Amino acid sequence: MSVPTATPHLVRVYVWEWPVRVTHWLIAGSIVVCSATGLYIGAPFLIAAGPAGGHFVMGWAKVLHFYGAIVFALSVLSRLAWMFVGNTYARWDKFLPVPKQRREGILPTVSFYLFRLRKPPGFVGHNPVAGMTYSLVFVLFLTMIVTGVAIYSADTAIGSVLRPFRFLMPLVGGLQTARWIHHVVMWLLLGFMVHHVYSAVLMSQVEGNGTLESIFSGYKFVPPDDLTYSGYRFVDRHDVRA
Repeated sequence: MSVPTATPHLVRVYVWEWPVRVTHWLIAGSIVVCSATGLYIGAPFLIAAGPAGGHFVMGWAKVLHFYGAIVFALSVLSRLAWMFVGNTYARWDKFLPVPKQRREGILPTVSFYLFRLRKPPGFVGHNPVAGMTYSLVFVLFLTMIVTGVAIYSADTAIGSVLRPFRFLMPLVGGLQTARWIHHVVMWLLLGFMVHHVYSAVLMSQVEGNGTLESIFSGYKFVPPDDLTYSGYRFVDRHDVRA
């Protein structure tokens, strides 16, 4: 691990490790692919010429949807696993406000979002409100995975590896209910993606710490007051237990 470099005003900190960045972009890309193909599967609007044209387009849509779903599911599960083995900024307690320091940061963060504070509290990674929001997003991710597997298992061959997952169908309320949930959650995730891009650009401009760029490079540039030095690396001062 390289020691962060510092300037008189900002400290360069490695926040997002490569598994976090890779899964982030795989999840985003697979959501786009699965949404586009899923909308087509639900309401075909393009039919190729020829007697088998419709089947050809629908076949490709289903194949892309299936493999996009595999990428999505594996990326989500990998990111969940990294919550227990990653660095301090990737850990599960940055999503659930279990530590006292995180709970105490909720109201100041809300005050900033309500324009009652000029600057946000100095959390290097996810602030408590963002962390709780992402927790709900991961619930939506898992809902998509469960309903998707249930829907696919209903029409699989006897030898398919997904056929045993037919036990999920009663748990999600049946095939039509699973499809409805799957469709609604898709729109919720697309709406979140729009908000996510907007808020990332906004916070990058307000904080001036490379928030937007950090999902590519992994690094943020933060005020020294937001950090403490542990002897070999800089860490979020909110992670230091009193």
